[in-house]
Amino acid sequence: MEAMEASTPQKSLGLSVIIITKNEARHIEACLNSVAFADEVIVLDSGSTDGTVQIAERLGAHVHITTDWPGFGPQKNRALDLVTQPWVFSIDADERVTEALQSEIKTVLSAADCSAYQVPRLSEFCGQAIRHSGWWPDYVLRLFKRGTARFSDAQVHERVLTQDATGSLKNHLLHFPYPDLDALILKINRYSSDAAVMMSNKGKRTGVLSALGHSFWTFIRIYFLRRGFLDGRYGLILAVTAASGSFYRYAKLMLLNDRDKR
Repeated sequence: MEAMEASTPQKSLGLSVIIITKNEARHIEACLNSVAFADEVIVLDSGSTDGTVQIAERLGAHVHITTDWPGFGPQKNRALDLVTQPWVFSIDADERVTEALQSEIKTVLSAADCSAYQVPRLSEFCGQAIRHSGWWPDYVLRLFKRGTARFSDAQVHERVLTQDATGSLKNHLLHFPYPDLDALILKINRYSSDAAVMMSNKGKRTGVLSALGHSFWTFIRIYFLRRGFLDGRYGLILAVTAASGSFYRYAKLMLLNDRDKR
């Protein structure tokens, strides 16, 4: 990376960073610069056409390309299989490691007492940091010793699976998933389709009342139980769109069930 090349040689941390990408030119440079302290950065791309690969290569990442898309979990396991260092940090292109988190990771790796660590994540919506609505502190397991953990095989909402002791870091990742409402709506539509297919493949069935019930409960959980109302109008938008996403997920499953009957 340019940032790496300009810096003085540093003691090895034994850390690999993995990132899966597709058309992340808007985010990838800032993301890579935030993890430039790692010994190795691996980018596994699945067919970007916007210059993501070229940016990553220019910044010194080890870039690999796949021609298919097996889902988020399997793709991240592919990236995991490429690492060479004893520790792994998984990050998404729309996330950033803060200086405070970088310092904490270095400290932990110098005397780790666990094989895996979860990290709090602070996310923004339309430029507003969201501290309620179930968005904060949003712990995600991202740092782990190679060979002790794998990603679940889920197409969406994958997570790191480990049987070893897990610790928690104090400093947070920054997350910039939705610069505008259009981005949120597009993701809800894509994820609801993937989730419906995944549920259908597992033999799950649903109907109109179930779709409505899940949607209503999602709104209640996010806006009231998780105090989304404290995020103001942003919290209301997030609760309504999450409820819509839940309805779409089960409505799409219902339509898949109907198709299977024919």
